[in-house]
Amino acid sequence: MFVKSEKAANRVLTSITTFIEKKLGLKVNAEKSNISRPTKTTFLGFGFYYDANKKKFQPRPSKASIQKFQRKLRRLTKRNWSISLDDRIVKLKQVIYGWVNYFRKANMKRVLESIDAKLRSRIRVTIWKQWKNNKKRINSLVQLGIPKEEAKGLTYCRKGFRFIGLSKVFHRALSNKRLRQRGIPFALDHYLKVHTEI
Repeated sequence: MFVKSEKAANRVLTSITTFIEKKLGLKVNAEKSNISRPTKTTFLGFGFYYDANKKKFQPRPSKASIQKFQRKLRRLTKRNWSISLDDRIVKLKQVIYGWVNYFRKANMKRVLESIDAKLRSRIRVTIWKQWKNNKKRINSLVQLGIPKEEAKGLTYCRKGFRFIGLSKVFHRALSNKRLRQRGIPFALDHYLKVHTEI
């Protein structure tokens, strides 16, 4: 409940607690019931911020909720996890669609842009590793439109997986459009479909 002052908040908390416990016969959890400013409050995974343009408080996922979501995505995109890309996509869709649907009323476009960028990089690395050997990697890059010399240069470079995932050559080969066509889910894409304004 939002009220204008701390004094009003104390009065409302007391009256609501009395109503719930005496009228409804339920027990109020004192540890989870408190008075604080909206920007310091989290509720069911949501945090709040003040929107100066709309002149009201708006919901967004709490920092803890975002971190938990990112940990789940990292687990699903571990490159040493022996699972087919199709099965991985199914699991990613379950997690991404479920999380975004839950927070669909929240404002989180910028957050999802950042999460998607990291996800795409990890997916590219996963695909690179699943190609397994240099011959397969070169042939796959060529099939995706990369000149053979460039394909060889990327394949035989001594950089690590992170460099491969962020390289411009690999981004051209596995563009965002191609990843979408392959069925890779992007959190922002789904959010833009289901987001509802409050």
